[in-house]
Amino acid sequence: MAKRFTAELIGTFWLVLGGCGAAVLAGSGIGTLGISFAFGLTVLTMAFALGHISGCHLNPAVTIGLSVAGRAKWSEAPLYIVAQVIGALVAAWLIGYIAGSWENLASNGMGEHSPGGFSMSQGIVTEIVMTFMFLMIILGATDKRAPAGFAPIAIGLGLTLIHLISIPVTNTSVNPARSTGPAILEGGIALEQLWLFWVFPVVGAALAGVVYRLFESDDEAG
Repeated sequence: MAKRFTAELIGTFWLVLGGCGAAVLAGSGIGTLGISFAFGLTVLTMAFALGHISGCHLNPAVTIGLSVAGRAKWSEAPLYIVAQVIGALVAAWLIGYIAGSWENLASNGMGEHSPGGFSMSQGIVTEIVMTFMFLMIILGATDKRAPAGFAPIAIGLGLTLIHLISIPVTNTSVNPARSTGPAILEGGIALEQLWLFWVFPVVGAALAGVVYRLFESDDEAG
């Protein structure tokens, strides 16, 4: 368990450093497309590097969705989530240190904190649907019936597409840990809205865990 804890911490650190770091330090140069690929590449690289150690969840919503689907153990979920949040916090602090300020760490937001001025209800629906689809991609790509060896590519590209769609709406969370690191250090409205980025990604992930069970083969369901 110590190895899995460490792998989740390092992997989530890389996700936030790579994704949020790209947004904060290079966002004006690489734009939405570049930031989207940065997030996707962090997951792709860590899935290849650490997937065989911890499963490379890097995301409390993923851990919960996989647990609902019967792919992960509920007993291990709390430690996974703690590791993910710690990794995200360390990465957010490092981004702020490099940038020289912790006032803008690519936090997530809805309503008045939405990058594109989208409403709270639009943000909620976006986070539920995007996290649902992310978990469907993960569950399908890692199914033992899927082509072997390609899951990291599908998952990484899936996360890239999700960011391309939803960065203007919420700055794309689909990951409570990714939201927590920047929000805690930024404070203000980012911290006030943080609960939204725990509740609704988890709702979407849990729904996907339930729905994917419909696709299980008879021997898996039994």
